[in-house]
Amino acid sequence: MSTQNSAAAAGRPVLVTDVLRERIVEGDLPPGTPLRDVALSAELGVSRNTLREALRTLHDEGLVTQRLHKGTAVKTLSAEDVTDIYIARRTLELSAVEASPLAPEPLLDAMEAKVAAAELAVSAEAWDKVGTASLRFHQSLVALLCSARLDAFFRVTIAQLRLAFAVMADEGAFQAPWVARDREICDLIRGGRRTDAAAALRLYLDDSERTVLDAVRANSRTTTAPKGKR
Repeated sequence: MSTQNSAAAAGRPVLVTDVLRERIVEGDLPPGTPLRDVALSAELGVSRNTLREALRTLHDEGLVTQRLHKGTAVKTLSAEDVTDIYIARRTLELSAVEASPLAPEPLLDAMEAKVAAAELAVSAEAWDKVGTASLRFHQSLVALLCSARLDAFFRVTIAQLRLAFAVMADEGAFQAPWVARDREICDLIRGGRRTDAAAALRLYLDDSERTVLDAVRANSRTTTAPKGKR
């Protein structure tokens, strides 16, 4: 095998990982979805070994579970997972607001474009797109830190968040009010009001964490309750 072909083969698990993670972010792979080797490798046009390597990476990222004799499935997050995610969110997103005066203009434009996309999804009542669009805004906010490593970390974080959002009884109703707050944060950053933006974001994250935790805990009680007591 040539060096070029070897490099291409080595990169396939990374590409498959990216594709599957993106499907999670888009809401196409909700918690509990089984990821079967034979069907999925055929669909993606890769070997089962390549798929298994990608699934191991997703497991390490906390996006899937792998159990002996039960296979691989998209993970259902716990309350502890959610709490940890929001610790990371506060650290990165508030740091991004602090760094925003130094951010290149194209990154600020990209951030504003993500808010506009979320607003468009709300106006079209495309509720299956609203949550993803809002997550993209927060991803673009972290991008203001201009760190490829942090960008890669946050790509995993928004996929985890999407799994947490999926337990909402009505995700559209849950997501819609946050977009206006995304717009507020964006406008404060663009207006140079860094302190106000940080305050708005801190309150946003507090409210979001509380709401998501309540939903995750309620879902956990429902799924673990004995039949007849749900």
